[in-house]
Amino acid sequence: MSATTPEESGDAAVTRRLEEEGEIAADYLEELMDIADLDGDIEIDVDHGRAAVEIVSENPSDPALRRLVGPEGETLEALQELTRLAVQARTGDRSRLMLDVAGYRSGRKTELTRVAEDAIEQVRSSGRQVELEPMNPFERKVVHDAVAAAGLVSESDGQEPYRYVVVRPA
Repeated sequence: MSATTPEESGDAAVTRRLEEEGEIAADYLEELMDIADLDGDIEIDVDHGRAAVEIVSENPSDPALRRLVGPEGETLEALQELTRLAVQARTGDRSRLMLDVAGYRSGRKTELTRVAEDAIEQVRSSGRQVELEPMNPFERKVVHDAVAAAGLVSESDGQEPYRYVVVRPA
């Protein structure tokens, strides 16, 4: 029999709580998809300390699921916030759940990493800061993470919905 440290049991408790958030979110999304008569499967995971839920389909370009993404991910952002509120209503705690539909966020993350790499190269070659286009919080976080990994500095500036990332030399 192996003994667990309080830290390990704390980690297990956090993982259980995040899995519960995912299950609540999945139930909410399944009801919504039934009402809207949409087909799709729901995958639940825990990723970087938050519940991650994705609506997937055998056909990744399924137009019905693409409508859940909306132009520039706007519908997806709204659906994520509604899902977070549904989780909060059941648990009493604010959720940081991440929702993806048909791989939109993962594809967007790849694109944003390229944008960040281009900005990093510009900053390194010019020694001057680079301001990027306005982005939502998810997109800004992807850029901040890429900039930090490259050893440069970044910060968000501006007011929502026009908040953007500024990349600076270290």
